[in-house]
Amino acid sequence: MTFYDGIYPFYPLQRTSFIFSTHLLTIILVFLVFTVSFLLILPGIRGKSRLFWMFRIIISLFIGIVIVALNFTSDWAEARATTNTTYKSFSSEEVNAEVGLHIGLYGINITLKGNPVNQLNETINYNEMFAWKDTIDEEYGNALERGLPNPILYIAEKFTLNNPCGLIYQYRYSGRYASATLWTAFCCWLVANMLFSMPVILYAGYMMVATAAFIFFSMASFSTIMNLPTCLFTIGTSGAFQTEYSGSFWLALATGVLCLIIGVLVVLLDCLIPGKIRDAFSVGVDNDEDEDVYFGEGYLNSNFLAGVTTTPLTTLVLPTVSFCQFNEMMYCRSRVISHDHDH
Repeated sequence: MTFYDGIYPFYPLQRTSFIFSTHLLTIILVFLVFTVSFLLILPGIRGKSRLFWMFRIIISLFIGIVIVALNFTSDWAEARATTNTTYKSFSSEEVNAEVGLHIGLYGINITLKGNPVNQLNETINYNEMFAWKDTIDEEYGNALERGLPNPILYIAEKFTLNNPCGLIYQYRYSGRYASATLWTAFCCWLVANMLFSMPVILYAGYMMVATAAFIFFSMASFSTIMNLPTCLFTIGTSGAFQTEYSGSFWLALATGVLCLIIGVLVVLLDCLIPGKIRDAFSVGVDNDEDEDVYFGEGYLNSNFLAGVTTTPLTTLVLPTVSFCQFNEMMYCRSRVISHDHDH
């Protein structure tokens, strides 16, 4: 039984389908502003260094935006299946749809898209977010009250506290540790960019290697979810489906490798050709050559020199005395002073 437009009774109106994450949109806009701001400086840089600075800015900002965005993406691991399944509770009607599970560091996204999208007089296109700030039991309860489709409720139930699979514990802690190490990598990236502007290029290379190391640590932390006991997701007639690494995981791997290559290359070049690498980054080192500065010709005002007499310098020649003679003289003088004191 349905009311107008095929909406089931006692359920709220359908929400619009998921378009784009507002967190990711904000991050992209912020880094685009930084990119445009830095690129506006390029016309003031002369010579061939302009091209080097352009690549340096683009690569550096790319690494920064990837590290920050990876904290908010929801496709570190994914699982998909196309199946015929029941659509709503207390109804035997089935739909053909693609079910997807997308796992991020702060929660999961469960998608359900009909094939075709319009079935049973409805638009079947869902993307539901379940975040595990503490647990997802409260959000799961809200999903039950809203009457979400059965496939979404079935997958969400697997991540509740009382479920025998216990997925919530490992996924939540793995995501937290992975996120913490990613923010540490972002701090290392900031320090590396500051050191690249100083005459300590070697330490900037070390910090890029540290950035790569923390990215790899975040990947290792997230990979622990693959060591869990197998918990099968069986929906409709498709059989079981399991999660696999997805786009964000491989993007993190590529970014870590890029940081590692940059760091190792900078360290090697600083050891082999330190002068040229400093010239490339437009930094230098203070030395004693500043003392040998030519100030040009000087002119004297003759009015200030009127009435001033100068005397030639005379050289005072002192007799040379050996160390032994000096000791003997000091000894004799001390005897004379003591003799006078006695009398």
